[in-house]
Amino acid sequence: MRPKRKFEREFRRQVVEELLAKISTPTQIVRKYGISSGLLQNWKQQYAKGKYGNEPEEVEGLKERVRELERKLGQMTMDNDFLKSACQHLAKSPKKSENLFSGQVRLRDDEAKSSSGAK
Repeated sequence: MRPKRKFEREFRRQVVEELLAKISTPTQIVRKYGISSGLLQNWKQQYAKGKYGNEPEEVEGLKERVRELERKLGQMTMDNDFLKSACQHLAKSPKKSENLFSGQVRLRDDEAKSSSGAK
């Protein structure tokens, strides 16, 4: 029976990165380094969890999702602030409706009817 070999963390990381970069096939890696395919799969799973000093793959994807959602939140916050200020501006002049972009003032439908004599 062969004595149990111990592989350094850096070596395992390099082997898995070689596999993930598709430099070699799993069969080629197994033959090249004299390891079993089960051991290679085990190393690959540990790598995915971030056990070799790398960022876990799942965590990196989640970080990107957080960045995307933070960008959307910022945009929606700006939109919300704009709409709040527009509502406050319109609430101050209940009888007149101002075009916020051109500064034009026009009568609302209910005021236009009462000023023209129609009921």
